[in-house]
Amino acid sequence: MTTMANDVRELEAQHVLQTYRRQPVVFERGEGVWLFDDAGNRYLDFLSGIGVASLGHAHPGLARAIARQSETLLHTSNLYFHPLQGELATRLSVKTGLERAFFCNSGTEAIEACLKFARRFWHTAGVADRTKFVAFDHAFHGRTMGSLSVTWDEHYRAPFAPLVPGVTFAIASDPASLASLVDEHTAAIIVEPIQGEGGVRPVPPALAAAIAEACRRTGALLIADEVQSGSGRTGTFLYSGTAGLAPDLIALGKALGAGVPVGAAMVSGKVATAISAGDHGTTYGGNLLSTRAALYVLDELDKLAPHIKDAGALFEQKLLTLQKQHKVITSVRGAGLMRGLELAIDAAPVIEAALKAGLLVNRTAERVVRMLPPLTVTAAEIEEATRILDGALRSVSVEEVKA
Repeated sequence: MTTMANDVRELEAQHVLQTYRRQPVVFERGEGVWLFDDAGNRYLDFLSGIGVASLGHAHPGLARAIARQSETLLHTSNLYFHPLQGELATRLSVKTGLERAFFCNSGTEAIEACLKFARRFWHTAGVADRTKFVAFDHAFHGRTMGSLSVTWDEHYRAPFAPLVPGVTFAIASDPASLASLVDEHTAAIIVEPIQGEGGVRPVPPALAAAIAEACRRTGALLIADEVQSGSGRTGTFLYSGTAGLAPDLIALGKALGAGVPVGAAMVSGKVATAISAGDHGTTYGGNLLSTRAALYVLDELDKLAPHIKDAGALFEQKLLTLQKQHKVITSVRGAGLMRGLELAIDAAPVIEAALKAGLLVNRTAERVVRMLPPLTVTAAEIEEATRILDGALRSVSVEEVKA
């Protein structure tokens, strides 16, 4: 470890609240799919800030767009109009099929907004006891109190109980379990079209059908958490339609700003009519910097969609080849450039071996290697990443992990 890395760790140990387990590396700059540490070593970034750096690092067009905006106007507050929110809302409405947008700063905030708007819908309708939410096992929707309440893992939940009441969890692999939980007291069902932290698990067709039936039978609203699976990551702007879901509310974040913090809660016209001035708010959400960044990202995503489909198909092919070569890989999951390798062992040693070899991936759901490369990734970079993964897998034996 370099002197700078030691200094950074010492300062963090003294003054930064220790809520993260950092990897022992200090990054100073980036270029495309590559990151460079303080010693000049380069790393192939197949995590992209957990799905955030959709256009790669130091993208020159995005840098110019936000630099020009910073020279003009950054922020005025939502007390006034500015020329970019309406434009971004219109474009997101076209892409999602939902009529209205509420802008915020992150995916978690978008989830909070969706939960509030779902309850407000039923309150406006005069149904005061329709407050319940149904989520799914392995779901992860965030760490704020509302989003944490619909997050499944007890490890995240227990230290902060009691959480928002009225949340139950259906079993994603057992669609029949949903019917018994969704009733006339359910405000909304919330689902990730592809679970991220839960292990890169796409919604099975049978579950999508069960969700549609439960919503039809009871009138419950459907919230789609597209924070990780959306904004072009799978080759289409949303994965909901691919999965057979028809949401009333959609949460967006992460890749939408390509590194500039921005989130959006998309709301159907039906739900929007129930929302009144003052029902929700944000200081920074939808300011000129974030909306300018998101507009630029949307322009680039339109150009990148065919490339993402081709790159995603190649990535899947390479990972399936890896699976044939390594018995420790039990499943290859995901879509487009959102992929996971489920292992028969804890994934942590593989993540560590990949880091040492110059590849950034991460561990989720204990046994899953998650990969979320920038959407600009090339075929050569996919080849290089799978080559490094192959070496990392070969370097970790079952016996070593058990030891």
